[in-house]
Amino acid sequence: ILTSLSIASTWLCGHYGLVADFPLNLVGIAIVFPVVFSIDSAYKRRESALGQLSDLRAHMVSLYQASRDWLDPKHTDFSQEVRTKIIDIYSSLSDTFIEGSKNGKSKDKKVFKKVSELSAFSQQFRLHGLQVGEMSRVSQYISKMAVALERMRVILNYRTPITLRAYSKVFIYSFPVIYGPYFQYASEHYSPGLEYFMPVIFSFILVSLDNIQNHLENPFDQVGEDDIKFKVDEFEKMLD
Repeated sequence: ILTSLSIASTWLCGHYGLVADFPLNLVGIAIVFPVVFSIDSAYKRRESALGQLSDLRAHMVSLYQASRDWLDPKHTDFSQEVRTKIIDIYSSLSDTFIEGSKNGKSKDKKVFKKVSELSAFSQQFRLHGLQVGEMSRVSQYISKMAVALERMRVILNYRTPITLRAYSKVFIYSFPVIYGPYFQYASEHYSPGLEYFMPVIFSFILVSLDNIQNHLENPFDQVGEDDIKFKVDEFEKMLD
């Protein structure tokens, strides 16, 4: 749509003889800089989310290994129960973050409730003879799981500032149309028909930047190749 509008603007400017040498620096200041800043901000949030997810998974694996390796081998049923609870939390976490804010609050409560239940269940380590120092480490695993989970939830709920994104979109979708007189001015030395090349390229570049920012904005929504994949089946195999 934007490409069509920018071509139509260029044609109308040529038809009515509207020509102007607009400064291209304005495009960089008004559009490219804020959009690149937004992309960089969204990318850093994605990288932070990946770090928190890896921490969460590592502490989950460590908790399961503690139930499997720190106790007498006869307590295999207990370690399998811990494994089941961990996988249940991770699966619920995947559903919560992929759905985003649709059922956010209710699903958040379910995930934190399951973490709370795991914390209460972990007290059974004492009944199976775990030492006080090792019991403290088990509690730390669960505490760090809750910290990583909360940090991921904050990344999900708080995005790049809405005002900055709105500002960028206004100029992204208006500049290729407004710059019709400039495209006519710049095409004076072009072959016939090539005056429409610049509006096509301008609109393609600006919309592409906007799309990149949109895909990175929510790293959990599974829209785009760079989103975070939870891969529940793969995580289950790690606990074998």
